[in-house]
Amino acid sequence: MTTAAAAARTILTRLHEVMASRLHAQAKLNQVVEIIGDSLDSEVCSIYLLREGMLELFATRGLAQEAVHVTRMAVGEGLVGTIAENIETLNLAEATAHPDFSYRPETGEDKFHSFAGVPIVRHERAVGVLSVQHVDPRRYEDVEIEALQTTAMVLSELIANADLVDEEDLLGNNPALSGPEIVRGLTLVKGLASGTAVYHQPRVTVEHVVAEDTEAERQRVYLAFDKMREQIDRMTNQAEFGVGGEHEEVLATYKMFAYDEGWSRRINEAIESGLTAEAAIERVQQRTRMRMREIDDPLLADRMHDLEDLSNRLLRIVSGQLGTAAAKGLRDDTILLARNLGPAELLEYDKRRLKGVILEEGSLTSHVVIVARAMGVPVLGRVRGLRGLVREGDPLLLDADTGTVTTRPTPALVEAFDARFVKSKERQAAYAKLRDVQPVSLDGSRVTVMINAGLRDDMPMLNLTGADGIGLFRTEFQFLVAAAMPQRERQMKLYRDVLDAAGSKPVIFRTVDIGGDKTLPYLRDEDGENDENPAMGWRALRLALEREGLLKAQARALLEAAGGRTLNVMFPLVSEPWEFDAACEVFENQRQFLKQQKKLLPKEIHFGVMLEVPALAEMLDVILPKLSFISIGTNDLTQFLFAADRANPKLAERYDWLNPSILRFIRRVVKTAGEAGVPVGVCGEMGGRQLEALALLGIGIRRLSITPAAVGPIKELVCKTNLAEIEEAMNRWLAVPPADLRSEVRQWALDHGLEGD
Repeated sequence: MTTAAAAARTILTRLHEVMASRLHAQAKLNQVVEIIGDSLDSEVCSIYLLREGMLELFATRGLAQEAVHVTRMAVGEGLVGTIAENIETLNLAEATAHPDFSYRPETGEDKFHSFAGVPIVRHERAVGVLSVQHVDPRRYEDVEIEALQTTAMVLSELIANADLVDEEDLLGNNPALSGPEIVRGLTLVKGLASGTAVYHQPRVTVEHVVAEDTEAERQRVYLAFDKMREQIDRMTNQAEFGVGGEHEEVLATYKMFAYDEGWSRRINEAIESGLTAEAAIERVQQRTRMRMREIDDPLLADRMHDLEDLSNRLLRIVSGQLGTAAAKGLRDDTILLARNLGPAELLEYDKRRLKGVILEEGSLTSHVVIVARAMGVPVLGRVRGLRGLVREGDPLLLDADTGTVTTRPTPALVEAFDARFVKSKERQAAYAKLRDVQPVSLDGSRVTVMINAGLRDDMPMLNLTGADGIGLFRTEFQFLVAAAMPQRERQMKLYRDVLDAAGSKPVIFRTVDIGGDKTLPYLRDEDGENDENPAMGWRALRLALEREGLLKAQARALLEAAGGRTLNVMFPLVSEPWEFDAACEVFENQRQFLKQQKKLLPKEIHFGVMLEVPALAEMLDVILPKLSFISIGTNDLTQFLFAADRANPKLAERYDWLNPSILRFIRRVVKTAGEAGVPVGVCGEMGGRQLEALALLGIGIRRLSITPAAVGPIKELVCKTNLAEIEEAMNRWLAVPPADLRSEVRQWALDHGLEGD
């Protein structure tokens, strides 16, 4: 047994004869355990199948026959139950050393030390377990484990055809998925939504496992690989935002895997063992999932996820089941479920039907979250094991405000949710009435309330909310979804369209914040490719100054687009004054060039910085005389101040924005800049939350740039607040910080007739 393919082929040849025989199902299973035991020279081989929600010993070689149909264990109980629950493989030299080991005396297994088991998977659910045991303590070889996994795939087909598993268990309609269940996740975009569960990637079921013609299966895979590579190449050449394809950030990795000879070789080896093309792809994919569970490196794990996504694409091609749910169209109000999404993928869906999104992964800083927030679509992230929790078509109640989703709700739960939903809509309608109301405080101070944007589709929100302008236009979106560097003319057209839509209201364009964790397939840095801390790496202005051609093109596009108008430009991640000077010099050189070309120039140019790097606050005396404004980026500033990656789920909720450290820092910047006559604003999620906004107003912030959905609530807050009183309270709290500043601010808000959220 020198290769996995040879071992599996030997087993499959014998299994094929058993499956083709006229024996009844139990007799077939009895022969199967003998075949596997002989082929792997294993003293024990057992098959457990899921019946009535329990794993039942159906056939065994080596254990006591009296235990067959007697020994039963729950999913999650013992080694077999653990394999079924986690859909993972176990390979143990000493079974009793595993924390989940559970001894069953009726089986007579006490003399066996080594243990290996693989799940029998159907419809992405474990419907059984195939295990082997040996007297001597030893780990099974990789070729033996792979042979077991291949055999388990054949068993899944046999089990389905012979009705050995209850139909409810086979289709996922077991009691555990028949009633309501509250599932928790991480709030990425707040909001309430109800609808039917639809998976972004429709399930592909491998119906036929054993190949009749190996050469024909190999040719099917070759053709599928060719078609998949054509798709990836075509996506690479697409430049229109929101049209098809995967998120451009992963295209480079996709292309690498798509042309990886090792991957295609492993699939061919699986076909050589006797599997169909679909089964071979699924077989290799199962191996990938196993490796993913063993990977601690987040970057490497992401790449393995990319390979799994590509495997799903290949499987859809070879099976003829193409397209995502977006291609088929949404028929009802929908809650979309996915492992992860790119912004372009999200925009493929009908906005009238898409009510919410649930992701197995996702982070607060991902671009799909920014787009979803702009669309007003609530998003819940970090909900692990979605396929095992939610079925396609299940009714869902998504409460992203509290970070929960209720599956298969009862009528009473639906009624209570609808009441909350109606109340939420009433509040939104009340906020909409504030469109033409200026945010003036009780003591007569005017606060500037602007919105963040990054898409053409965001521009109508400017008038719908009555915001004062665009305080942050993220220009990198155009770069992130383009397969090649956007040409200057294309950039200029976008910027001109944005300025036209804004009319007399100001727009602050932030130059591209790409690189680091927002890599572009067409813009690679070989030295920084494996950046261990991408948020603090080769990104934003650092990248733009090094790749001067990028900043030159954007500078000229902005200058031309703003001809005859006022241009506001903001540079991200400025760490030292010289970086700001260098960026301004690029703009000045391009302005001089356009002047020589007799082009219409902006009548005024205002330059500002995003203060995200704490070091810049120590150089304000040097840089302030050169600035027209400062915008504080609270997302990056928070993680840099606390040395805490906000994309890390263990740290995402740990450091409160209402922390004296952050507020003292911002207050110091506001005071220093105010003395120099330079206005300071906040752009970021912090300014869009009522309690946080109240605290910011209390330390002197008078310009907020927030998500469009937050404009109404923040306007209402300003109109109901006496700024002098909250300033006095904040000065008192920051002088002698209380144990829980958030509680103090909340109580102050309630005492003054404001929302306490």
